[in-house]
Amino acid sequence: MSAPNKNFDPVVPAALDPANLQAGVDAALAAIAAAQDLPALKQVRLEHTSDRSPLALANREIGALPPSAKADAGKAVGAARGRVNQALKAREAELKEAERERILTAERVDVTMINDREPVGARHPIHTISEHIADAFVSIGYGVVEGPELESEWFNFDALNIDRDHPARTMQDTFFVGAADSGAVLRTHTSPLQIRTMLAQQPPVYVVCPGRVYRTDELDATHTPVFHQVEGLAVDKGLSMVDLKSTLDWFAATMFGEGIVTRLRPSYFPFTEPSAEVDLECFACRGESVGNPDRPCRTCSSEGWIEWGGCGMVNPRVLQSCGIDPDEYTGFAFGMGIERTLMFRHGITDMRDLVEGDVRFTTAFGMDS
Repeated sequence: MSAPNKNFDPVVPAALDPANLQAGVDAALAAIAAAQDLPALKQVRLEHTSDRSPLALANREIGALPPSAKADAGKAVGAARGRVNQALKAREAELKEAERERILTAERVDVTMINDREPVGARHPIHTISEHIADAFVSIGYGVVEGPELESEWFNFDALNIDRDHPARTMQDTFFVGAADSGAVLRTHTSPLQIRTMLAQQPPVYVVCPGRVYRTDELDATHTPVFHQVEGLAVDKGLSMVDLKSTLDWFAATMFGEGIVTRLRPSYFPFTEPSAEVDLECFACRGESVGNPDRPCRTCSSEGWIEWGGCGMVNPRVLQSCGIDPDEYTGFAFGMGIERTLMFRHGITDMRDLVEGDVRFTTAFGMDS
C-alpha cells in the first residue's frame, strides 16, 4: 500500500495571492506617506494593521493551507507586514520631529526681551492731544510758548484790558493765592503768555500757548474747575478777521476732519475787538434735540451747538500795554478748551471721565490721541 500523496498543488486563498499582498502593502505605504500628523497616522495604523486589515486577514488564511505551503505563505505575509510596520515607525518618527519643531517655534520664548506681562498703561489723552495741537501749529510756522501757572494780576487781567470791576476778577470766578489783594492768582487763561511774548518779542509774532488753567466752575458734563486751554496769537502788519477766520477753519479741519460745521457768534471780550464765539455742532445729538422734547440732550441743553472757544482781533489797548504800535500792527487771538476739543474729536459725552482717573478710560487711547 502506497503512502498518501501529499505533493498536490493547494488552492491559494485570494488574500494570500502575491498580487493582492503587494496591493495591500502599496495601499498601506501610500496611506502612511499621506498622513500629515500623528492623529492621521494613528488612523492609518488602525486601517492597515488591525485585526480587520487586509494583511491580518491574509495571515489568518495561512492556517487553511497544507503544511508544505504554510512556510512560504508565512514568509510572504511576514515580509509584507514587516514593510508596513517599518514604514509606520519611520513615518511616526518624522511626524514627531515635525511636531516638536512646530511646538518649539510656536512656543519660543526670547528670554532677552523686556518682560511685558505687566500692563504698560497709556498716556493721558489730554497730554497727547495738546502735543498734537502744538505740532499742527508748528507745521505752519507758529511757535509754542509755556509759562507759570501762578500769575500776577497785571499779566492775568490788567494787561488784557480787564478792569478792576470786571466780574472775572472776583473770588467767585478766580482762585486767588493768599488774600484777595495779594496780586497773585492761578491763571484763568493762558493769555498772560501772550502778554509775556509781546513784551519779549517784537512783531511779527505767531505763537500758541497750551497749558493748564483754573476757574471756580462746578464739575459737570461740560465744565471742570481745572482744565486745559490752547490760545493762539498773531501780530503782524495787515492782519484782519479774514486771516482769523481762515486760521480757525484750518484748525477745526485739522482737529475734526474736513466738513466740520462751525459758526461765529458776535460776542464781547475786553482783550479783543471785534470779538466772537466759535461754536461747533453738538457731537452728542448732532442738532437733533433742537425742538424735540422726546430727545433732550444734556450736553448742549438741546440747543444743537456747543461753545468751542472765543476769538477776535487784539484790542489796540492790549497792543499798547505791550509797547506795540496799534497804528502799524494788528493782531488776532483765539482760545479753545483742550478738553472740549478732545470730546469733539472722540465723541466723549462727559468731561468728568477725563478727570476721574479711571485707567480703563485712558488705556483706550494708548499712546496717541
